[in-house]
Amino acid sequence: MPPTDALREKMRQRPAGRSPAGYQTWQHLLFLHWEFDPQAIQKTLPPGLYVDTYEGKAYLGVVPFYMRNIRPRFCPTVPGISNFLELNVRTYVYDERGIPGVWFYSLDANLLLAVWLARAFFHLPYHHAKMKAKKEKEKVTYYTKRYKNTPNLSSSFSYSCEGPYHEAELKGLEFFLLERYILFAYNKKKKTLSTGQVVHSPYQVRSCQPDKWDANYLEINDFSLPQNPPDYSHISAGVDVEVFAIQNVLSDALLEFQ
Repeated sequence: MPPTDALREKMRQRPAGRSPAGYQTWQHLLFLHWEFDPQAIQKTLPPGLYVDTYEGKAYLGVVPFYMRNIRPRFCPTVPGISNFLELNVRTYVYDERGIPGVWFYSLDANLLLAVWLARAFFHLPYHHAKMKAKKEKEKVTYYTKRYKNTPNLSSSFSYSCEGPYHEAELKGLEFFLLERYILFAYNKKKKTLSTGQVVHSPYQVRSCQPDKWDANYLEINDFSLPQNPPDYSHISAGVDVEVFAIQNVLSDALLEFQ
């Protein structure tokens, strides 16, 4: 059953009776989205997940950003470990209960420890990459190249984080693409699906036209390379995030919407 609007909004609330496992800050995010064939995406998903669509259209996203102030709940940040760069390739899905969320095809980071921990304990498809970024005034330049990838592709982006921002409206396309608070992970060995939840204030975003972009990471993830610019591009200065532990079931507070 596809997600209801009420359930999409409910995802933003903190899960009842649970404390966050850790904290993060996501900064200088660039969201690039291309419309894509829903049936083609469905073929790539694990059992139990279904492609989520907006007015019949599915989307693939490429999102480069800064990960900052990463720490477990009871620990301070640690220099050299708590800050790194990340780029994810994603689509939007829901499970058999109609819970909407994100499916990650890949997550690249330039901190090997983060890659190892995410793969070992959370079954997320992280990859180690050579990455660098620079922010000058309001302009961000971003470069990434995955180690040992075939084909041997890199990606570069340049974008500006200035101008008026707004919050995505419920039921609109921006909300569908940006306001996602559940991630799904699949354990291939055990053939089990698990979920994780994040909580943060709504993104303050603006539409944009990046000075430089590419879709090479879609090709790295076995999708055909789009011949057109992104159908939708957004920028956000960032949010502070509470991260809740990945588990096999969602909390009763979410399931009450079934």
